[in-house]
Amino acid sequence: MGSQGSAVAVPRGRLAVAPQPRPPAVLRRVTAPMRQTPGRLTAILAAVVVLGLIAGVVALVGVRQRADLVRGVTARSGELAVAAQSLYRALSDADATAASAFLSNGLEPPALRDRYQRDLADAAAALTIVSAAAADDGRGATAIARITARLPVYSGLVETARTYNRQGMPLGVAYLQEASGLMRTELLPAAQELYAVASGELDDARDRAAGFPWVAVLLAVLTLAGLVLVQIHLTRRTNRLLNVGLLVATGATVLLVAWLTVSAVVAAGSLGASRDDGSAQVNLLAEARIAGLQARADEALTLVARGNGAAFEENFGVVMQRLAGTDGSGGLLAQARAAASDETTRQAVDTAIARSKEWAAAHRNVRILDDSGEYAKAVAATVGTGDRTTAAIFNQLDEALAKAITHNGGRFEREAESAGRALTGTDIGIVGLTLLLVIGAAVGMQRRIVEYR
Repeated sequence: MGSQGSAVAVPRGRLAVAPQPRPPAVLRRVTAPMRQTPGRLTAILAAVVVLGLIAGVVALVGVRQRADLVRGVTARSGELAVAAQSLYRALSDADATAASAFLSNGLEPPALRDRYQRDLADAAAALTIVSAAAADDGRGATAIARITARLPVYSGLVETARTYNRQGMPLGVAYLQEASGLMRTELLPAAQELYAVASGELDDARDRAAGFPWVAVLLAVLTLAGLVLVQIHLTRRTNRLLNVGLLVATGATVLLVAWLTVSAVVAAGSLGASRDDGSAQVNLLAEARIAGLQARADEALTLVARGNGAAFEENFGVVMQRLAGTDGSGGLLAQARAAASDETTRQAVDTAIARSKEWAAAHRNVRILDDSGEYAKAVAATVGTGDRTTAAIFNQLDEALAKAITHNGGRFEREAESAGRALTGTDIGIVGLTLLLVIGAAVGMQRRIVEYR
């Protein structure tokens, strides 16, 4: 019978085994200690120590970075946001004050003149702070250049208008309207842009400072898991339940994880409160205050125009509706009232709402007087003496909002400082716990390694 192939005879009782290649000599020398218990324990010790050191270094770097960011929230970003807001408010107030002073029909009242000059000085000081901050990153540089170039032009137009007004010449009205137009079309939009940049930087810095140290905590948890596994392994090998060194290392790691977690959560909570109970309310209140200033300027410019101020009067109605709604109980003031998280802010906003309603009623009276030809009485009802003029009522509204802004600005600073305190000493604690972890692991493992020698 034919065969389709050939077969090799194998002696009965033996199996053909292919020879296995031996590892290189260098590799055998390197891995030789690992085949013995002391070598394996030494490798485990090295792995735990390296992992613990990495966890400690990452945690230390992360904490210091967050601490710097928290300090930046108050020292740089917060200061920049306040300066940008002050710039916007000072420019708005200068526009409203210049228009009100012009109603004097000659030499303006010293109080209004001083207020206008103070507004320009405040704007210049705030612009200096914003410019110094913008020099670091270039953001808002175009807006700063625009304000720097156009603010002297604005003040020059106002001075020219004042000169003509003192001489009783109608040409002064044209210069004042041109100045106000420059303020509203160029200066205030640029200031609003700077404020948006500053607010965005503050929010970004706060979000990064409130970030949870996931990498550091994960590495610390891995180190903790490694220590637990090592102790289980040693217990099974040696039948000894306790290893003081490894227990100390485990305790240090647990404290490290807990400290990182608690400090991060507390800091994030304080930073969140600095936003909700501080800067967010300040932004809303400042927006309402600036709207009031714009309405005040429109009211004065309507009278300054002497029958040609329909556009200013229309804009007054639009701005007042944005400030207080159609019935005086809505708009930005209603939003600020709903967002108020403490009694001081609520009382201040309630006062502002009441004054806005009084202002609206007093303004209607001014318009009745002006439209009926009693211009002098309309001016007196606007900027005259007494506490029932629109100027006096507006000042009470403005003071209430200023009080609320100052109060919530203080809350922002306190919460931001609390976030910084939550991280105080954490870097020192991390260094100490990391050293305790490494020393405890080394001592605990070394005792077991010596037993095999």
